[in-house]
Amino acid sequence: MSGGLWGAVIGDALGVPVEFKGRDVRKKDPVTGMLGYGTFDLPPGSWSDDSSLMLCTAESLLDGFDTGRMSDLFVRWFTTGLWTPHGQAFDVGHGTRQAISAIERGTPAEQAGGTQEGNNGNGSLMRILPVALYCEGMAEEDILRHAHRASSITHGHPRAMMACGIYCLMTGALLQGMPPSDAYLNTMDSVKNLYRRRPFSKELPHFDRLLAGNIGALPEDAIESDGYVLHTLEAAVWCLVTTGSYRESVLTAVNLGLDTDTTAIVTGGLAGICYGMKAIPGEWQDQIVRKEDIGILFEKVVEKMSVK
Repeated sequence: MSGGLWGAVIGDALGVPVEFKGRDVRKKDPVTGMLGYGTFDLPPGSWSDDSSLMLCTAESLLDGFDTGRMSDLFVRWFTTGLWTPHGQAFDVGHGTRQAISAIERGTPAEQAGGTQEGNNGNGSLMRILPVALYCEGMAEEDILRHAHRASSITHGHPRAMMACGIYCLMTGALLQGMPPSDAYLNTMDSVKNLYRRRPFSKELPHFDRLLAGNIGALPEDAIESDGYVLHTLEAAVWCLVTTGSYRESVLTAVNLGLDTDTTAIVTGGLAGICYGMKAIPGEWQDQIVRKEDIGILFEKVVEKMSVK
C-alpha cells in the first residue's frame, strides 16, 4: 500500500514541471528524473491538485467511507490550501472547480459532479487510489459501488465512474500479487460481467481497446495522454504492462507528454503497488515537498487499511 501511495505522489511530481508540453518535445528532451520550475515555476518535488485531492481522499478514509466528509476536505483544499505543497491550490480542473462550487452552494456530495458527456475528464480517476486500498478484500460489486460514489463528487458521468471502478479492480488484483499482465486480463474479464447493466452497459464500447486484452500490443503513437479519463486509464495500463520497473513505468508516462502529472500519478499508483517501496528511487522520494507530512498520513492510512 505504501508503494502505491508514494508511487502516485512521486509520479505526479515528476510530471508537474513538464505538463502541457507535447510528446514531440519529450522525444527531443525526455524526462529522466525529478525536475523543478518549468510549467508552474515550482521547486523540484512539488505536486499538483492530483496529489492534493488524493491526500484529501486518504485523510477522509481514516474515519471510514463518507462522501460528505470527503467533499468537505475537497472544499478546504480549494479554499484554504489544505494538502497543497505551497499553501495554495493551483491547476484546478474545470469539472472539479464546478463541483466544489456546487457543494459550497449546498448540493449533496454525490450529486455535485457533472453528468454530461463533457464531464469525462480525469479529475476523479487521479484521486481514486485510496478508495481502492480501502476496498481491498471487498466483493467486486462493493468495490465498484465505492469507486462510483467517490467519483460522483466531481465526475458523475457513468464513463468516468467506470474508469474509477476499473482502476480500483486492477489495483485490487495487483494487491493480491498478480503480475501486471495477469492483473490487467483478470480485471477485464470481471469488467465485462460487472458492467453488463445500464447505464454502464452502453458505455462499454468506449472501453473496447482495454477490454480486448491486448492494450500492451499497441504502439506508443496509438496511446493518447490528454485529460480525457478514458485516455488516461488506457495510458496508465499501457505504461504498466509495457515496462518492467517503477522507474520505467512512470518515466514512460511522463514522456507521453501533455497531461503528464495525471498520467503519471495514475500509472505511479499501479506501479508502486506492483513493485513496492523498494523499487521507488529514494532520491525521488527525498525531494517530495512536505515529505514528512505525507509520510505521517500514509502511515496512518496503511495502519487503518490493515486492521479494517
